[in-house]
Amino acid sequence: MVHISDGVLPLAMLAAGFLFTLILLVFSMRNIRIEEIPKVSLITAALFVASLVHFPIGPTSVHLIMNGLAGILLGRRAFIGVFVALTLQAVFFQHGGLSVLGVNAFNIGVPALLAWQLFEKRRGLESPHLEAVFGALAGGLAVLTSVLLVSLELLALGEAFNEISLLVIGAHLPVIIIEALVVGAAAGFLLKVKPEMLADSSSKIMEVN
Repeated sequence: MVHISDGVLPLAMLAAGFLFTLILLVFSMRNIRIEEIPKVSLITAALFVASLVHFPIGPTSVHLIMNGLAGILLGRRAFIGVFVALTLQAVFFQHGGLSVLGVNAFNIGVPALLAWQLFEKRRGLESPHLEAVFGALAGGLAVLTSVLLVSLELLALGEAFNEISLLVIGAHLPVIIIEALVVGAAAGFLLKVKPEMLADSSSKIMEVN
């Protein structure tokens, strides 16, 4: 339900979505190393599969998004994974659509980047369970931001979409909690068994190498 479908948004909003998505793809792919590709592919597959796990909420259903998980694992490469996963979802399952791919990628990819930046704030702090705490915050923030972006875009279409925008927010409240718990647990677990899976400081925004 966090995917906006074809035929809903005006042409100007669709064009803006593709423009911003193109800019973010260039940023996300800049200086990518070949050894990063397997990890990006693995997380992209997880994002793709997450959309198949649906939960009935009242008259509708919602699915896992996991953009927060992508953010804490891939850093700025997260936008690549989000874009590819959404493209595959649109082609194979008609989740959203190709004309609205730019907007959907922006709505899910930008929060993934925000989750990464929030997760990075743990560095330099001395406290137990930091990865789990910041992972949970990042996971919840990513879904919340995606939901708010979708709701704002629907509200911009006029009063006819007011109820739908509120339904989007209400229906995803359980998803925010679930993903916060899942991402927090995943961050804490990976720190113990495979810390190199977590996004490292080498993917800084201002990286120039």
